[in-house]
Amino acid sequence: MALLCISRTIQLRLTRSSPLEVVSAIKALMAIRALFKSKLPFITSIFIRETFVPIRVLPSFVNSLNTIRNPDLKELIFGSRSYHDGRPRGSLWRGKKLIGKEALFVILGLKRFKDDEEKLDKFVKTHVLRLLKMELVAVLTELERQEEMHLALKIFRIIQKQDWYKPDVYLYKDLIISLAKCKKMEEAMQIWELMKKEDLFPDSQTYAEVIRGFLRYGSPADAMNIYEDMKKAPDPPEEMPFRILLKGLLPHPLLRNRVKQDFEEIFPDRNVYEPPEEIFGMR
Repeated sequence: MALLCISRTIQLRLTRSSPLEVVSAIKALMAIRALFKSKLPFITSIFIRETFVPIRVLPSFVNSLNTIRNPDLKELIFGSRSYHDGRPRGSLWRGKKLIGKEALFVILGLKRFKDDEEKLDKFVKTHVLRLLKMELVAVLTELERQEEMHLALKIFRIIQKQDWYKPDVYLYKDLIISLAKCKKMEEAMQIWELMKKEDLFPDSQTYAEVIRGFLRYGSPADAMNIYEDMKKAPDPPEEMPFRILLKGLLPHPLLRNRVKQDFEEIFPDRNVYEPPEEIFGMR
C-alpha cells in the first residue's frame, strides 16, 4: 500500500508540474525502479505497473514533451541528444564519398589494367561507359585523390564526350590542382587552355596551386606567365597567390620585386616578409 501511495502521489505531481519538476520526478521513479528490481522483484512489478501505465494515458503530457525545443532540456529528459532520426545510416564512407560498388569496381579495374593500353580500352568500353553521371564524377574525384593522374585524364575526356556534359569550372579546377600537385605541369597547362576555350576562368586557389606547381617544377618564368594572366582575370586577385610567389621567387630578386610592387599597390595594409640578405649570400 505504501508503494501504491507513492506512485499515485508522483502521478498527481506529474500532471501539475513544470518540465524541470517532471524531470526530477522521472529520475526519482527510475531510481526507485532500480532499487526494487534488485531487491524485491514482485513488489517492483506492481509499483512500476501502477506508476508508469497511467503516465502513458496522459496525452497532454506526452505532447508537451514532443514540443520541447530546448536541446539542453531534451538532453536532461531523454538522457542524450538525438543527432539523427534513428534510421540506418549505411556505410559512412560510401555516403560521404558517393561511391557505389560499381564505381569502386571500375576504379580497381582501371588501376589493374593501367599498364596495358589494349586491356584498358576494352575495360573502358565494357564497364566505364555504362556508369551514370554521378558515378563517373565520383570515379574521377577518387582517381585524383589517389594521384592516378593518367587514369583521371582518361576519365575526364570520357566525361567530356557524354551527352549530359556541360562545361564546369569545378571539374577543371580539381583536375588542374591535382596535376599541379603531382608536378605534371604540361598536362595541367593543356587542361588550363581547354578551360579558357570554354570561357571558364580559374579562381584564386587554382592560380595559387598552378603557380606553386611551376615553382616546384623549377620554372619561375612559367609561374610569372600565370601571374600575368591572373592580373588580367575579371575577378580581383587575392592575397594567397602573391604570398606564394613572394616566397618562391626569393632566389630571383628581380622577378620578386615586380610582384612585391604589385602586392603593395593592391594590398597597401599588408606587410611583406623580407628574409635576411645573408640567406643568399648578398651583402
